[in-house]
Amino acid sequence: MTTASFKPPKTALDVLNKIEFDQALAINDPRYVSTAEARGSQKTLARLARKFGLDINTGQFAPTTSNHVLFFGHIGSGKTTELRHYAKALSGPGKYLVIEVDIALQLDLQNVQYADTLLVMAGALLGAFSKERIEWDAEAFRQLEDWFKARVMSVTTAKDLQAEITTGLEAKTAIPFLLSLVAKTTASFKTNATYKDELRQEIRNNFANFALYFNRLLRDAEKKLAKHGIAKRILFLVDGTDRLRSDDRRAFFVSDVEQLLAIESHVLYTAPLSLKYEGNLNNKLDANLVLPMIKLYCPEGVKQALGWEAMRAILLARADEQLFATSAEMDAIIEASGGHPREMLRILKNCCEVMDGERIDAEVVLEAIKILAADYRRFLTPEDFQILVKVDQQPSHHGNNEATRRLLYNLALLEYNDGSWQRSHPVVRTLEGYRIAQEANAIPSAQPVTAPK
Repeated sequence: MTTASFKPPKTALDVLNKIEFDQALAINDPRYVSTAEARGSQKTLARLARKFGLDINTGQFAPTTSNHVLFFGHIGSGKTTELRHYAKALSGPGKYLVIEVDIALQLDLQNVQYADTLLVMAGALLGAFSKERIEWDAEAFRQLEDWFKARVMSVTTAKDLQAEITTGLEAKTAIPFLLSLVAKTTASFKTNATYKDELRQEIRNNFANFALYFNRLLRDAEKKLAKHGIAKRILFLVDGTDRLRSDDRRAFFVSDVEQLLAIESHVLYTAPLSLKYEGNLNNKLDANLVLPMIKLYCPEGVKQALGWEAMRAILLARADEQLFATSAEMDAIIEASGGHPREMLRILKNCCEVMDGERIDAEVVLEAIKILAADYRRFLTPEDFQILVKVDQQPSHHGNNEATRRLLYNLALLEYNDGSWQRSHPVVRTLEGYRIAQEANAIPSAQPVTAPK
């Protein structure tokens, strides 16, 4: 569907059928709204490109051997959507072959380790190069293939894969064979825990050779890309790593960071904002790039027009204006979102589920906000409310403890301006627990969510 032919849904059922608030937008999706100015992130792409040795403005290219960069942001704030647009800007002759890797599609996010992710990256590299229809250097390719065959053959539970390898040995070595093998291996991770654990251990025990052969393959691939004028270097965009469990996240980015860094390539990983505050990244990863939230207010409480315009455009791309009784209902939904796009769409979804008539009116909006607030009530403690009230009293005060990081991860606490100030989620301020904590601290109300007039 082109932008010119796109028409937003006009009924509640149509909105619910098309909203997809948990999915990132494709690069040409007509619902995409540029939010760089509203976020204050106009220079984010330029900064990112320079981290990988590219001046996006002049085209000058001087990349280092490798750089592993974390891209922080609240979950659901639009990191993946923005990254897809960054990838387009970074792709092409004289730039990068950008290989997008979404681990959420191939792995179990409840149990992910570096070994799993590196296998997925290897498969993505094979798949991307296969599409370019360029011949590999036979020796560079064979080393990784032989390593992989040996590891799978040593795993006692991989009977089906061992049979495929035996059959494949009789055939000519080719990308499709290894690509298929890698794909079936990662798919097995979701269904066979014993096999997954055995292969992980094999990779750990033999990681030095895996890294050596993977790096040789990368170098050969980049030579071929440059020779054919396709790109100068390879850049992996690894998405989904911002949604790992806390223990897996620490293991992935802290305990096993040396294994990640052993891969000599440019890699960008998405990361939850809370990780930035854990203080244990050891300066081994490039960890200062943040996708800011969309600002509806400045710290002094003044409305930010660009933020409101961007959020309204995002909202009206999901629901036709005629679905709202007045513009006040749209403003109330935006206000309650705190400038977080997915939270706004969650409220819109709730509105469409509870409305009785043909329009979203003030009563529907308040009911939708209550439903979202109830999700937060289920995990917030009295101590959490105390923290949130104190942050609202002094938004530039950054408490940094486990409780605060948990509130950032769960979106009860929202961060703006690359971390210069924070505020509680507006729907949290509608809860009784917040009001009790507020009264206990004798703090004036911080812009509560009210019914649209």
